[in-house]
Amino acid sequence: MITATSRAAGASYSGNPWTALWAMMVGFFMIMLDSTVVAVANPTIMGELRIGYGPVVWVTSAYLLGYAVVLLLAGRLGDRFGPKILYLIGLVVFTGASVWCGLAGSAATLIVARAVQGVGAGVLTPQTLSTITRLFPARRRGAAMSAWGATAGVASLLGPLAGGALIDNWGWRWIFLVNVPVGIVALALAVWLIPGLPVAAQRFDPIGVGLSAVGMFLLVFGLQEGQSAVGRRGFGRCSSPASGCCGRLSTGSRSATVRR
Repeated sequence: MITATSRAAGASYSGNPWTALWAMMVGFFMIMLDSTVVAVANPTIMGELRIGYGPVVWVTSAYLLGYAVVLLLAGRLGDRFGPKILYLIGLVVFTGASVWCGLAGSAATLIVARAVQGVGAGVLTPQTLSTITRLFPARRRGAAMSAWGATAGVASLLGPLAGGALIDNWGWRWIFLVNVPVGIVALALAVWLIPGLPVAAQRFDPIGVGLSAVGMFLLVFGLQEGQSAVGRRGFGRCSSPASGCCGRLSTGSRSATVRR
């Protein structure tokens, strides 16, 4: 949502907003690349960690769950404390979790580390959009959003290609460890080139944010488990529809709270 504060910031910022945007896109490109790079590593991970298809699917699902749960909360915190601070926090969490993923010795450790990685990515992403709306005047915002979308699209397409090259030459752990030098460069660029933006005190609704987080978790969980639940019996067969219903109820409760 573009507020009067965002419009005023875009109009008053005297630096080059494109410099700040491209500095921020380094970290954003990295997290978007990581969302698709793991798919090609699944067979190798299954063989080395001696796990089945079910656990290895959660290497991807855990990332998406961590990402979805914190997305709204991170956006609100960015409005409250400034997008630069939250961007840096997300980048540090993501890079640190990448080291953890690369050193993981078991499926459980890898899944937890991937969830933490997703949390870092979920904290980082909304700050990129917030910075665009606050740095760019309205007439230039469309071009900036196009650059943002192109970055996401190219990163998602390159993920499997980069993953295949890394696995063939250095092994699956390097699809995570390669994030470390990139993350350090992104951190340095962010500290140097992204401006600190003024923040205004805003009302924070912990109940509404909590309901939204629960709803997002259950919806994403239901979507991730839906396909595998079709062939199961008992609890497994009904868990995904139940998760979806609970997710819709939680997000509906959040909407009702906002309207009140």
